[in-house]
Amino acid sequence: MFSLIYSAAINGIEANVVEVETYISSGMPVFSIVGLPDAAVKESRDRVVAALKNSGYDFPLKKITVNLAPADIKKEGGIFDLSIALGILAANGKIKKENLYKFCAVGELSLDGKIRKVRGVLPISLGLQKNKIKNFIVPFANRQEAAVAGLVNVFPFKTLLEIVKFINGELNQEPYIYNIEELNTSVDVNYDFADVKGQRITKRAAEIAAAGSHNIIMSGPPGSGKTMIAKRIPGILPSMTFEEAVETTKIWSASGHTFTGGLIKQRTFRNPHHTSSSVALAGGGVYPKPGEVSLSHNGVLFLDEFAEFRRDALEVLRQPLEDKKITVSRAKNSFVFPASFMLVAAMNPCPCGNLGHREKECVCNPWQIRKYQSKISGPLMDRIDIHVEVPALKFSELAVLNDDSESSASIRERVVKAREIQNARLLGSGIYANAQMQSKEIKKHCILDDEAYETLKAAIEKLNFSARSYDKILKVSRTIADLDNSNIIKANHIAEAVQYRFFDRR
Repeated sequence: MFSLIYSAAINGIEANVVEVETYISSGMPVFSIVGLPDAAVKESRDRVVAALKNSGYDFPLKKITVNLAPADIKKEGGIFDLSIALGILAANGKIKKENLYKFCAVGELSLDGKIRKVRGVLPISLGLQKNKIKNFIVPFANRQEAAVAGLVNVFPFKTLLEIVKFINGELNQEPYIYNIEELNTSVDVNYDFADVKGQRITKRAAEIAAAGSHNIIMSGPPGSGKTMIAKRIPGILPSMTFEEAVETTKIWSASGHTFTGGLIKQRTFRNPHHTSSSVALAGGGVYPKPGEVSLSHNGVLFLDEFAEFRRDALEVLRQPLEDKKITVSRAKNSFVFPASFMLVAAMNPCPCGNLGHREKECVCNPWQIRKYQSKISGPLMDRIDIHVEVPALKFSELAVLNDDSESSASIRERVVKAREIQNARLLGSGIYANAQMQSKEIKKHCILDDEAYETLKAAIEKLNFSARSYDKILKVSRTIADLDNSNIIKANHIAEAVQYRFFDRR
């Protein structure tokens, strides 16, 4: 007695369709699962037996062999419980086998026959369409996520008994339709730029960074407002497109992170602790999963206490900052995770944090200061477009009741307009923001007038900027010109961009 049903395995952020073959034969009662299963898959034997009995079905006391094919792909987690149980019921004559092979089923079984939520449902749904499998049985809790793409017929259920009746034609169930609401366009009132006192230059730098998707680093003493400003940057970014929302949700789903609804509609803001390892940032593990750089895809990665991160952890940022993706290699396989994020970093100027403070004295000697600042390598700093110094606030700035600070909503309007200009200019190039321009696009779109050219020449010669810094200045000045609604980069745009190379100028 043989049966076949489809399931799926998650590898990285992609899904591989798995054929769950079940064969019941005469012999000693043995229940074996083959096909490179991990410990969690092997433990499904006990869950399946209990779930079948508690759903009112007799478990066959015969030799049962379940093969998860292809055998060279590692299978992990409880995602195969449901398909194994359905395969056993079909091979034992309780389900019509001619109907079973039309479905892909995923879900973890509880001992009483209920279906629990599993990770990776959206990547599986996207993968089924490529393999021309049209019907997808999922846990009820995964229904929205599975139906986001709208590519397959999604049938959500709460219990094993309901699924058996559905496959046998005893229960009528229409495919679940997920009504996608408009992506979030509101500003989080809990993090509004209107609450930030003073720091006019830093807020202007944050606006430019958001307008061109530029990476930014802020250096200043503790309490100067670096973290406060960083948390407000997602509120001035443009809303995600549907494609960006699906990409982000796919990564979060595959990594097992929880989120509400079927789609992540707001740009993510990740803030890992400075003790995070290189694997936590880049991704990896025995079965590689996305790290923080991928979880912040299409959003913001905020690294507070930047200089306190381990050197090897910071260096893994080089590839994703340059290529917008990261490759995690293992002995048997290699995984490529998307990592198109906006880096926002904050650091103290020295170990005590008071270097350059207006009122407090720095107690660090020159050797300690150089050692602290050298934790961030030159090549990594070159990949950050905007460097800005955040000074400590004076009492007069703190005590003012109304400093007429702009709200996030008004700043966001300018950012959105600048992004629209960039999208029109870069249409068809495969990039969407000034920060992503390469040499070809820079040469084509960064047109300087004569005065701007002379200003840039003087700055490069006097301050001895690197070639990468030269490109960064041009890209940042292009964004400043877009905010100014100017087709030509002018001298004041170049001058402002040069001011945002604080570490190079110092």
